[in-house]
Amino acid sequence: MKLLFLFLDGIGLGEDNPEINPFAKADMPFLESLLGGKKLLHSSAPIDNDLVCLRAVDPNLGVKGLPQSATGQAVLLTGINIPKELGYHYGPKPNPETAKYLEDNTIFHKVIKADKTTALLNGYPPRYFDGIDSGKRLYSSIPLALTNAGISLFTHEDYFAGKALSADFTGQGWHDFLGFPDAPLFDPHTAGVKLAELAKQYDFSFFEYWASDYAGHKQDMESAVEQLEIFDGVLQGLLSAWKNEDGVILLTSDHGNMEDLSTRKHTANSVPLLLFGDKELRKEFNQIKQLTEIAPAIERFLNL
Repeated sequence: MKLLFLFLDGIGLGEDNPEINPFAKADMPFLESLLGGKKLLHSSAPIDNDLVCLRAVDPNLGVKGLPQSATGQAVLLTGINIPKELGYHYGPKPNPETAKYLEDNTIFHKVIKADKTTALLNGYPPRYFDGIDSGKRLYSSIPLALTNAGISLFTHEDYFAGKALSADFTGQGWHDFLGFPDAPLFDPHTAGVKLAELAKQYDFSFFEYWASDYAGHKQDMESAVEQLEIFDGVLQGLLSAWKNEDGVILLTSDHGNMEDLSTRKHTANSVPLLLFGDKELRKEFNQIKQLTEIAPAIERFLNL
């Protein structure tokens, strides 16, 4: 069985208030059809039907302060309550104390040790690697864990060759911001089909989407709604090409943010855990209530 981990940075389960919550405002007909006509809100969870499972998951983990990206992502990759062990949430990029937890024993490490295949499906532009090499940019928790496990990040050449996907799904950012006028462009549905094709090449694949957190910090309702409506098309394409026998698709986040645009800060809201795939295969994840429980469930599912 294969597992695709869809990580959407900074999305929580918020109120049914379209004035502050883009999830309440955006037109997402495909996802809502899976959720029985409901929107992705706190009041909608839990849901468990033949098409999807939705759970509300606690990212606070008993630690004061608002959840942050570095520790939250590290928790998702290890199953360890890192904020509790450190005594604080930390982010956005891992400090040395957080980074130690990503040196070994992440899901990526365990997949490799089990002689299974894994990849981060994002393609990164040259200026990303230039920033890392110059020391002006630090790895976030996810690429840090991946490279610590001896796995290379995909480059712009991989993206052009069809071996990776743009961080915005469609590739529009490569044209508008990165200066690659010849970069591949996809409509949302086709991007979703491409994501499924890439994910099925690996036992455990990971895709990181960070623009949601950016829109939350900017309190940018227009961008947030646009992102969600594009994602709805991506999800439809993804599930059209992903069959139940292929495995499970897991979608979650590290902390809340974009679901409450009344603040620039992160939130203490629960984050969604969405599972797509055969209902029997999803059973491993049905009882998850905290961020720490996701990695162990993935390890059991993949027989690591």
